[in-house]
Amino acid sequence: MNISKTIAVFSFLLMVAGSKTSAQGRFNWTDDQLIEPSELSTIIKSNKNIPVIFSVGPGAVIPGSKDIGMVKESDNLQKFKQHLESISKNSPIVIYCGCCPFEHCPNVRPAIQTLKDMKFTNYKLLNLSHNIKVDWIDKGYPTTD
Repeated sequence: MNISKTIAVFSFLLMVAGSKTSAQGRFNWTDDQLIEPSELSTIIKSNKNIPVIFSVGPGAVIPGSKDIGMVKESDNLQKFKQHLESISKNSPIVIYCGCCPFEHCPNVRPAIQTLKDMKFTNYKLLNLSHNIKVDWIDKGYPTTD
């Protein structure tokens, strides 16, 4: 293979590899680590066995959730870590952001990575595939308002 073809093939492979990842990179959670909004809503309404709920985005709208702020910002990520230090590693935890679809969200990945790094074992990500308005508020699930 001549040098021109080698460069062309290499460029093509780089382009394909780049198109498979978003600006935020791959998801760092599994489908098993997602909790559906309807399930969390039912748990909240039952007022039994409610997990520790963290809002890691621009605003906490789910009742009982701790408003950490956008964890893409280092001060808020530190705040999140401080809250986690007082929680048992196997406590049920749910995190959510809801600012935008997961592939664009700048907050859920650092929150998930922090839970992994701190060795938490029982955490879920609220499956807000569109945003908090569409996937939670518009469905009539409980809000702080």
